[in-house]
Amino acid sequence: MTELTCIVCPRGCSLRVDGEGDSITVTGNACKRGEAFAVSEMLHPMRTICTTVRTSFPDAPVLPVRVSAEIPKDRIFDVMREIKKVTLTKPVARGETVIENVLGLSVNVISESDLLLHEKREG
Repeated sequence: MTELTCIVCPRGCSLRVDGEGDSITVTGNACKRGEAFAVSEMLHPMRTICTTVRTSFPDAPVLPVRVSAEIPKDRIFDVMREIKKVTLTKPVARGETVIENVLGLSVNVISESDLLLHEKREG
């Protein structure tokens, strides 16, 4: 038995998950979305990453980035290691790809800020 708090909506139902594989039973959910969340969390948990990447700009030493879609939970640290390898040397716009298809996961690491574009204009 596993207990989870549903994060699909603000209600935050306390879920109880019993079984494994094809025979998972979920109780405590107020809606079908809570059941789907619990099953997904047990079979293939996914997460998102929001972090920063280094830049070569003294007035903006880091730039916020995120993954463009959820990634498998067990790959978070692998993706973070790839992000840590990057130092941006040119301005990028919000939504622009910083790392394409990171680790072959069909997910990009994208910029969340136009800050470096402002640095270029001011510098």
